[in-house]
Amino acid sequence: MGIGDRLLAKTANVEAREVRPGETSTTARTSPGRLMDAQNRINQADERWKDAEQRWTNAEQRIKELEAQVAGQEGDEIEIDTLVEVAGRRRTLSSEAYAELRKNLEQNKLATPILYKSLGNGKRELIAGYNRVAIYRELGRTKIRGVAFEGDTKEIEFAALFSNLLAPSLPDFEKYQHFIRLQDISGLSRDEIAESTGLSKAHVTRIFSFDMLPAEAKLALAASPDRLGSNAAQKLASLAQNGSTEQVIAAVRRLVDDFEFTQEKAVAMATPVKAKNQQATAPTVIKTGKKKFCEVSARNGVVGVRFFGTDSDAAAQWSEKIAAFIRSNMATPEAE
Repeated sequence: MGIGDRLLAKTANVEAREVRPGETSTTARTSPGRLMDAQNRINQADERWKDAEQRWTNAEQRIKELEAQVAGQEGDEIEIDTLVEVAGRRRTLSSEAYAELRKNLEQNKLATPILYKSLGNGKRELIAGYNRVAIYRELGRTKIRGVAFEGDTKEIEFAALFSNLLAPSLPDFEKYQHFIRLQDISGLSRDEIAESTGLSKAHVTRIFSFDMLPAEAKLALAASPDRLGSNAAQKLASLAQNGSTEQVIAAVRRLVDDFEFTQEKAVAMATPVKAKNQQATAPTVIKTGKKKFCEVSARNGVVGVRFFGTDSDAAAQWSEKIAAFIRSNMATPEAE
């Protein structure tokens, strides 16, 4: 790529600021001035890029450290009965994914040891590997390979979160649950969570839209978190906030119970249907002979009349006639 292409690429997302009324444009008019202005924009774009790149590098490094800690060690054989599980950490796998993992563990050696923290009384707090431990129990095994993790409560929650984030199939609803735990324990803001995980702020904002769903909807999703993604959740949350709470709950419950029912259908089901009297009616055309005289239409409670080839004075006269007709039909005889 030539230097010209690189300069264009660096400034492609830099937008020119609109000059407001009363302001004087500061855009350079001479060639040297334009070059200096372009260089300033390039420098600013470089700084933003370096800042974003550094945040991503930090998050990526943290994940690599966790991978090295878990996968880079053989671990020790520990008694499964010594493990203490913490509510909210276990990933909810689909029945197909769970069966696939079970078959794999039944036939092969454990590729990635579990992660735990020693509690000092012969017990170990399980950080990552909940489904592996559950399957080992089902298979009647009493020991499993594990790696000890040392850190405070906040670091343990980060370790559990990153361990699950390494799995690309982690549903958005489970990310939301992890983020809520992180906030409760560490007080991290949404922006700080985005920076720590390497996810975009927009993605994190969408994930937190689950927070605005009705409690009953979130309870239903807990059993099948993979059924609703953050994009559809954001739309359903908006509908719930605008008064369609019961419809959203019903749509989410059906989504969880009926695997033929899609997220798009759930959003459509929760969206209020316009009343028939608010829908547009087909226009009525009135003719004089074969010539069109006017067209009458109704939409959202508004009646409109459009005249063909009639001057403004004639339209005003018809307006008065229509008003008189309406008044006459609204009048109630005194005898009644």
